[in-house]
Amino acid sequence: MQNNLYHGMTETELDEAYNNTAIVKDFDGLLKKLQARSRALYKKYHWIRDRSYGRKPRQRYDFLSSGIKNSPTYIFIHGGYWTNCNKEDFAFIAQGPHANGMNVILAEYTLAPDATMTEIVNEIGHLIKKIKDDQDFLGVRDSPLYLAGHSAGGHLAALYRSHHAISRVHMISALVDLNPISMCWLQDKLKLTPVEIKLYSPLFHLEKGAPTLVSVGGDELPELIRQSSCYADELVRIDKSVKIFTLPMATHFTILDDLANPDGSLMKQFMTLKKPGTPKIY
Repeated sequence: MQNNLYHGMTETELDEAYNNTAIVKDFDGLLKKLQARSRALYKKYHWIRDRSYGRKPRQRYDFLSSGIKNSPTYIFIHGGYWTNCNKEDFAFIAQGPHANGMNVILAEYTLAPDATMTEIVNEIGHLIKKIKDDQDFLGVRDSPLYLAGHSAGGHLAALYRSHHAISRVHMISALVDLNPISMCWLQDKLKLTPVEIKLYSPLFHLEKGAPTLVSVGGDELPELIRQSSCYADELVRIDKSVKIFTLPMATHFTILDDLANPDGSLMKQFMTLKKPGTPKIY
């Protein structure tokens, strides 16, 4: 008999609770469709591809200009539980923010087990610094920087919501508590240490920061919904610029279809974010 490890769940139950792809009937087929949509968007616009922000092969980003002076830059960090996927898989999401007048950056980072969680988190810090340094090169000197991410990418975005260079944050189906992650199948590659769990769980570091939208799909796994809800409920007590939005009937992956939709609910919610007592930002 297995012991209860977390919120009354055994290891087997935790494995199921955090396996987003297992509940998709044909995940490989779904990923191929997303990749095809992404290839089409790369062809549709002129991008700056694979701009380096470090020495490691995956420390790269892609840039798409809005063509609008001083428009914000939406930096998107992809998901994949810190162990899987590439920025090229999710380029299709750029259509949503781009159609709403934003420059778009698709960020890449080194995956576990080739990098520890500490190294992955630090890479995002290097990414932000490089983007700031590159603003003249990119033609976006006065562009506010918005940091966004899906799933594991949402976790990484959350860790930098208090960074001085970030004006707004968009967390999509984010992981904010690494405790259950360290107790399930993901630990084989992540090898999270107790120190990393404490340092890099956004749920344990609640503070004021950039206006933040915490979004999650209404049909996601219960643990994913719980993580977003608990985080937002706790954070809004400290920072009134935080908003939570649940997209009805959206799964962990179909929520990205809404993000890619120029008229989607996520973009509409994100564009209304502001600091309390201030006019709408952009």
